[in-house]
Amino acid sequence: MVEFLMPTLGSDMTEGTLVQWKKNVGDRVAKGEIIAEVDTEKAAIEIESFHTGFIERLITRPGEKVPVGTVMAIIREEGKPLEQVKVEVKAETKPLVEPPPSIAKTTVPSPATGPGRLRISPAARQLAAELGIDPSTLKGTGPDGSIVRDDVLRAARVGGIPFTGPFPLRGDDKGEGQVSADRQTRIRQTIATAMARSKREIPHYYLSTVIDMGRAMTWLKGENLKRPVADRLLYGVLLIKAVALPLRQVPELNGLWKGNAAIQSHDIHVGVAISLRQGGLVAPAIHHTDKQSLDELMKRFQDIVKRARAGTLRSTEFSDPTITVTSLGEQGVETVFGVIYPPQVALVGFGKVVERPWVVEGQVVSRPLVTASLSADHRVTDGHRGGLFLAAVDRLLQEPEKL
Repeated sequence: MVEFLMPTLGSDMTEGTLVQWKKNVGDRVAKGEIIAEVDTEKAAIEIESFHTGFIERLITRPGEKVPVGTVMAIIREEGKPLEQVKVEVKAETKPLVEPPPSIAKTTVPSPATGPGRLRISPAARQLAAELGIDPSTLKGTGPDGSIVRDDVLRAARVGGIPFTGPFPLRGDDKGEGQVSADRQTRIRQTIATAMARSKREIPHYYLSTVIDMGRAMTWLKGENLKRPVADRLLYGVLLIKAVALPLRQVPELNGLWKGNAAIQSHDIHVGVAISLRQGGLVAPAIHHTDKQSLDELMKRFQDIVKRARAGTLRSTEFSDPTITVTSLGEQGVETVFGVIYPPQVALVGFGKVVERPWVVEGQVVSRPLVTASLSADHRVTDGHRGGLFLAAVDRLLQEPEKL
């Protein structure tokens, strides 16, 4: 018997709102399978099960706000007899109430698979059902034309349907819709809490180096000429891989600070900072970043950006990052000195690529340069180790074909 808890999806999260259960009482759930969808201050997140078994109880009702660490459901582990489970439930659980029959009624089943099925996110389907809107009449603006919550809310507004639930309309690139001021305020408050904690508790040190991107950009251009447009690589993918590989040499930077000690991670899960349309940002993990080819990284990067902005990220993508990479080059920023996102112990920043005079074999030439920076926790590493890490990033970008 195990308890399914509201997970911690970052140091700035204190609670989440259950959107819907993906499973009913008695259903089998496998480890890694989606069991619920939860709305946080930043995004809607699909929560995975860490155990294989059967749903014994659903405790939290859709729409309820649940503090982090609260028991939301009980899972009977596979292979355990029912009699033993009953004894364990009495011994382990406090006054947990069986969910009312309405739970099963409010759970919206996933759409059937098959060609021609309606593309709609679980949150949008749930909201459409609550508002009495036929989702098949909506035009989707999400990834691949899928229907997202904004589309349902926009239809509700046009039809004059009142809505006071937890999903305010988000603005998009065309300026349609209006972001909830309250939600924006809460997003900034949660970010402020995490960043204040970071600066208060983490003794940051900062290093930076200027990297000649000439070889990397030339290689990337030539490589992309060989590929169909759909398979071409983005410059940012080179940076992500160039950060992941040196963590094998400087593993201190790849880990978390828990309690009073640093815990190195055996796996390298690079978190990528992604700005959200409603304001703020998230930094979900690309799992096992160092083991992915550039083609695999490209696909995963595109997928995670789409899902972050559509609100369909998974809980492990929020909780697993072991280091974060951020780039503000598109905003014209040349140097980034970021604030570490606790409990991580390092963050790498990249600015925009700029043409500058550079000495190559004794000759002053114009070269594309980028400034790479490292923000690191001085309790875990020092400038010497941080310098080795940045030097390794530089070396890899001089040999992009080896990434």
